[in-house]
Amino acid sequence: MALFGLGKTKNAFLEKISRVISGKSKVDEGVLDDLEEALISSDVGVDTSIKLVEAVERAVKENKFLTQSELHEIIESTLTDQLKGKSFGPDSISDISPHVILVVGVNGVGKTTTIGKLANYYKKIGKKVFLGASDTFRAAAVDQLKVWSDRVGVKIIEKGMNADPAAVAYSAVEQGKTENADVVIVDTAGRLHNKVNLMNELSKIKRVMGKVIPDAPNEVLLILDASTGQNALNQAVEFSKVTDVSGLILTKMDGTAKGGVALAISDQLSIPVRFIGTGEAVDDLIPFDPESFIKALLK
Repeated sequence: MALFGLGKTKNAFLEKISRVISGKSKVDEGVLDDLEEALISSDVGVDTSIKLVEAVERAVKENKFLTQSELHEIIESTLTDQLKGKSFGPDSISDISPHVILVVGVNGVGKTTTIGKLANYYKKIGKKVFLGASDTFRAAAVDQLKVWSDRVGVKIIEKGMNADPAAVAYSAVEQGKTENADVVIVDTAGRLHNKVNLMNELSKIKRVMGKVIPDAPNEVLLILDASTGQNALNQAVEFSKVTDVSGLILTKMDGTAKGGVALAISDQLSIPVRFIGTGEAVDDLIPFDPESFIKALLK
């Protein structure tokens, strides 16, 4: 449990399920409706909730009464089955160095902090990491990333505020290649209100990266704030329309009761959750393992 920091999500989730079946002698249509409502309100998502209720309904056709423990087992096995065959956790580092990661996400989701933690993760497993400060329009974005580069002990390539983001990205990848970096992580501006401008900017960044290393970036990671619940899922859908998102990182999992959104996103979108953020410390970025996550949620 401590591994994921899911205390608030777990307590809210289990409390709602417990209330649904407490004092009931059988699982009837009313109980199933209440269960669906409880799951949806836990930000598990409508589609995922319906699948879970259908699994419970099939089980009670043979046995009219389910204990809370049996209900948990059905939910756990159903969620686990739904996520089988999908990739999760960190993507493997490409053979062509450096492995380039482009990071996107709206302002306020903890993007800069997450980039710092991500740099720390790769450095701790023995990788030489460079950062590229291409969020050049938000006040203090470059300075914040410099603080994290100092804290983690990795090199940063930056040209200050109002510099051309693509020029910064090009320099970061070029220096990373010249200096034999294993991983280059490039920040981008957190704007979604103007999709055309965002799409054009990201396309330009990708294009100049590709001049240094063909097929760069290797990953496009979208940072989402788990505490926003279904809004995080909506952001994932919207960002997927403007760029090819290859992985997700969910932040602020420790401070929300809405961590169930990780299950909704994993089930509904064909985009794997790579990491979850579980606190403010530099090591509070955990590779996402769905089976362990589900067990932590239900046990």
